[in-house]
Amino acid sequence: MTSVHVLIAEILLVVFIASLVRAIFGFGEALIAVPLLALFLPIQIAVPLAVLVSVAIAAVVVVQDWRKIHLRSAAWLLPPTFVGIPLGIWLLRGPHQNLLKAALAILILAFAAYSLLGKRKLYLAHESRPWLLACGFLAGVLGGAYGINGPPLVVYGAMRRWSPQHFRATLQAYFLPASAVGIIGYALSGLWTRPLTHYFLISLAAAIPATLLGGLVNRRLRGEAFLRFVYIGLLCIGLGLLAQALHRE
Repeated sequence: MTSVHVLIAEILLVVFIASLVRAIFGFGEALIAVPLLALFLPIQIAVPLAVLVSVAIAAVVVVQDWRKIHLRSAAWLLPPTFVGIPLGIWLLRGPHQNLLKAALAILILAFAAYSLLGKRKLYLAHESRPWLLACGFLAGVLGGAYGINGPPLVVYGAMRRWSPQHFRATLQAYFLPASAVGIIGYALSGLWTRPLTHYFLISLAAAIPATLLGGLVNRRLRGEAFLRFVYIGLLCIGLGLLAQALHRE
């Protein structure tokens, strides 16, 4: 195998695993794809490539499961997200990134641990505009600062007790326009290059089959078992963020 073939195989493997996780649970691929892709690709390619793959996955899921989307929830989440993104970018440029990331990690870990171990779960019986606006805004801040929109959206979906199918479809209806805005930003800043397009087209060979397979797995998941997986996923995200915050370069 030549070095080029090895690189392509590595990209396909990472994209397949990350896409499968995203297709099953609706979130979580960013903490898999970006760190691993950055091991053998420049970060200026790894991050936009992960976002492009994210848009492709979201588009496939929305086409597949559009009937399962909570349109009202997705619609209320998006405007505050767009408001929060500039604040996240501003925070990214600030001097206390590790402190902010550690605080975020602790909040995520606390919610996930409480949801897994607490006897009384946080529950929203009906749609809550204040919660939607707050979660959407925080998702925008986190997306702008760290490229991770998911945790606040996952918290809201878990409190609403969405089914695995509604969970996956609604998050993708949110991620599709939110990530598209990010791609426009990459294009305007000159980060969308010919190599990026090349790697993205190659990645589709892994992303699309993984998304279809993940959809089959998602349809077999039910209620409390699915929520337990969701909370474990949040624990992993929180631990990953905490590890990043404690790492000193």
